[in-house]
Amino acid sequence: MSDCLFCRICEGKIAATITYRDETVIAFKDIGPKAPFHQLVIPIRHIPSLAFAQEEDAALLGKLMRVASKLAAAAGYGESGFRVVMNSGPDAGQTVPHVHLHALAGRELGWPPG
Repeated sequence: MSDCLFCRICEGKIAATITYRDETVIAFKDIGPKAPFHQLVIPIRHIPSLAFAQEEDAALLGKLMRVASKLAAAAGYGESGFRVVMNSGPDAGQTVPHVHLHALAGRELGWPPG
C-alpha cells in the first residue's frame, strides 16, 4: 500500500533501523521509544489492523510474537521481562494502520498500561 508508512519502510523507501527481516516479517527500532528497548514487529504484507486479520493470518500473527520474543531475549531481556502490545484501531491508540507489535523492555513497565 503506497501511502502506508510501514509498507514504505518494508519497501526501503523510508529509512529505519532494521533489526530483523525475513520473507514475511520485519522489525525495527521505534523512532519515539517508550522504553530503552522498543521495537516494532510487523508483517511485510499489509493488514490494516488486528480487526482485519483473517483465519489464514493466524500463523503470521504468531510469528510476530516469536520474533518479538527472540529480539527481546537477544537484547538481554528474556529473563527480566518484556512487554508485547498490539493496538487495534484509533480508540486503542493505533496511529499507523498496519498491524504491528510493540516490544518494550529495559525499565519497569507499570500496570495497567495507558
